[in-house]
Amino acid sequence: MKSIHVNDIINTVANLCVEVNCCLGDDVVRVLREAYEKESAELGRDALAQILENAEIARRERLPICQDTGLAVFFVEVGQDVLIEGGNLEEALHEGVRRGYRQGYLRSSVVDDPFVRRNTGDNTPAVIHMNVCDGNLLKITFMPKGAGSENMSGLRMLSPSDGLEGVMDFVVETVAQAGGNPCPPIIVGVGAGGSMEKACLLAKQALLRDVGQANSEPRLAEIEKELLRRINGLGIGPAGYGGRVTALAVHLDVFPTHIAMLPVAVNINCHAVRHGEVIL
Repeated sequence: MKSIHVNDIINTVANLCVEVNCCLGDDVVRVLREAYEKESAELGRDALAQILENAEIARRERLPICQDTGLAVFFVEVGQDVLIEGGNLEEALHEGVRRGYRQGYLRSSVVDDPFVRRNTGDNTPAVIHMNVCDGNLLKITFMPKGAGSENMSGLRMLSPSDGLEGVMDFVVETVAQAGGNPCPPIIVGVGAGGSMEKACLLAKQALLRDVGQANSEPRLAEIEKELLRRINGLGIGPAGYGGRVTALAVHLDVFPTHIAMLPVAVNINCHAVRHGEVIL
């Protein structure tokens, strides 16, 4: 049995909130540089150059990469041999967000009710997905999800007869309808199978992979490659200015489903794929 005090969780999460919002991952920067070399449209290249410059300034000056510092989303794996001392795990995550967003001068974007819409003032509550696993470790993955890209995401309950082509058509259609709104070049998370909510969760978790890391199953990796080809063929381009690079990557994850269902979810992320993890 391993004991972890809530104060350690709070401090860790607070630091993670600031770090992730200010420092774009090396994998994203690498793929953006590759995109700059590939892009032939002049306006698209200019947009990519500014994106890269912005990321460099944000890291150097410890400033947010984007003014939308997101809804705080957590994926938490709790070992069954972990004991949380001094309080409640979920409350500790909320408090970590509260402190991190205050200390990092990050924008508070959460409203207390989808209809009344009063700002909570501290970017809480967070959205928390908890999973119990073997062992004595606590793994916390933080993803601040901006509204510009999240609003362009979608879900469709397809018929099994629609098959793979129906899934691919829906993914490309979703990106085409989004146009320049989600700040391309984008990363596209796709979840297929399970139930309605499972497909959405798969799509969001797919965004946690290193950008461009193919699915470990070759059959699914080929689907990712074909989807990326079709999406980049739309010509939306960086910042919606037109060009060859509309998406940096497509990440697809699947799950077993009911004989009468084919749920598919598309979770779009802007070029700033912000996430980080810690293990306690």
